[in-house]
Amino acid sequence: MNRQRSFIGFIVAGAIALLVIAIAGFYWFFAKSPANLIGSTGQPGAAIFVSKLSPAMVSLLANPDRLQALEREEELSKLKTSLFAKSGIDYKQDVQPWLGNEITLAITTLDIDRDSENGQQPGYLLALATKQPEKSREFVELLFSKRALAGANLAVEQYKGVKLIYDNQEVITEEKIQNRSTERSRSRSVPQESPKSKIVRLSVAEVQNYLAGAVVGEGFVLFANDPKVLRDAINNVQAPDLNLTSSPEYQKATKEVPKGGLAVAFLNLPVVAKWQGLELSEQLYNSEIISLALNPKGLLAETTFLTSSEILTPSSPLSKPVGALQYVPASAGLAISGSNLSNLGESDLAKLWRQATATIYGSGEDVVSRLAKPLVDVQKRWGINLPEDIFSWVLGEYAIALLPEKEQTTPHWIFVVEKSESVEQGIARLDAIASSNGLSINPLTIDKQKISAWTELTTAAKKSNVKEGASFSIETKVRGLHTTLGNYEIFTSDLETMNEILTTKDNSLIDNPNFKDSIAAIPLPNQGYVYLDWTKSQNFLERQVPILKLAEVLGKPFFDNLRSLTISSYGTDTRSLKGGVFFQLNNS
Repeated sequence: MNRQRSFIGFIVAGAIALLVIAIAGFYWFFAKSPANLIGSTGQPGAAIFVSKLSPAMVSLLANPDRLQALEREEELSKLKTSLFAKSGIDYKQDVQPWLGNEITLAITTLDIDRDSENGQQPGYLLALATKQPEKSREFVELLFSKRALAGANLAVEQYKGVKLIYDNQEVITEEKIQNRSTERSRSRSVPQESPKSKIVRLSVAEVQNYLAGAVVGEGFVLFANDPKVLRDAINNVQAPDLNLTSSPEYQKATKEVPKGGLAVAFLNLPVVAKWQGLELSEQLYNSEIISLALNPKGLLAETTFLTSSEILTPSSPLSKPVGALQYVPASAGLAISGSNLSNLGESDLAKLWRQATATIYGSGEDVVSRLAKPLVDVQKRWGINLPEDIFSWVLGEYAIALLPEKEQTTPHWIFVVEKSESVEQGIARLDAIASSNGLSINPLTIDKQKISAWTELTTAAKKSNVKEGASFSIETKVRGLHTTLGNYEIFTSDLETMNEILTTKDNSLIDNPNFKDSIAAIPLPNQGYVYLDWTKSQNFLERQVPILKLAEVLGKPFFDNLRSLTISSYGTDTRSLKGGVFFQLNNS
């Protein structure tokens, strides 16, 4: 049957287009001010169609044509042409004249008919703002007339004053009915009804390409993968207590969204976890809102996690960058800085990490073991527990950094901690652990700086005449070093890294222009920074997280122009956790 693949070709493609425009297209932007480009309120108008029990909703709050002026090689034009070509529609002629300043995609329900026996079919709703309702009605009529010509069986219905047009999922051929009846008679002993007298509803696999559409009022064109999704959307408008705008958490979340945002997404976290088939052992946060906004240096994604429980920040907020970063070389690929690691494991930030990684990966430990492999290797080699044996005595400022090298699979590491009495006790504890593992504590000097090193003696066989017997050499391997500079104790994995810190004091990360630009986009005060230099860490991350390569293929324009990303947590509300991710992009 030559039926157009409407759901895959239109709704899913629309979602992909939304994400591509809202992510891959961001780097095309700055010849103009974001304020002149985007003028949204940050709140999707289509939220009135979405149930407050909906798992997720994402909205682009700008007309795609307003982004058109930002592109360099007509990528958006090609995208829109290929997208609508799947439905036999000419974007410029049929869509552009009426399309407004919002495109919203929502997962409205996990299973449309709530019947698990026939498979799970989520409900999808695509809402397009219209500035010319009559033209948008003509578009809907045109779209479905093309579908009818392609062989679709259509139905028209008036529902609460709204005209619905959709594929009739219950009108199928007599041959298919006969085949189904035969199959059922073979599996059951009871007599079957005559195939001509029974209407059989299609299975999930058979209805996934169906489409339903309507123009609601003067504001939106709606498309869905089932007419029931459209009916529910209309009910949500006429019964305001059912829709998302009536949710107290959504109302609170939207207050956190800055004006002028380019896109926004809202997630109902327990339902999302259920959608993924997960049962979380720890469910602290109930919902999340994410907003995307343009910045002169890149893209800022702000997110707020909401909870009904009172939460506490892991440490006092910082009003300036951590001083420990002055001892992290600018060559670092990853740097984490903040204050007070002693209560990190039980902090609300840690609980969020466990909930998020369990939702995405099923296990948070596997993610940590991959991304922080050098630190995991230290734990195994020394037989220590980082939270108990190190983090517990870090009460002041700290900085942790990785220095990737192309030739090595495991990067060098740096750990800088503000001096205190607890740090002295912690070093003594590490010395004791090193001794129990057969390591020696030896003094060294680098550039007139006294260093304390944990070393291990090993033997290596030399090539020699067999008659003379075996010959061995004794080698000293450095397993870690530390020294005091100013008010900080500095630990490194090797001599080369310690030497770089001591001999390149005027080339630290805190003085690096790219780092300064990145943290300038993050509000103060905050809980510190996680800074990732993409160009320096890309190879290492790809080895540790292979699926990242797939993401790079899908978002190639974005990753090709990504310079760095910076993550931070901030905000003082005891019922929410707010943070942001700043993507620094190349402007060339």
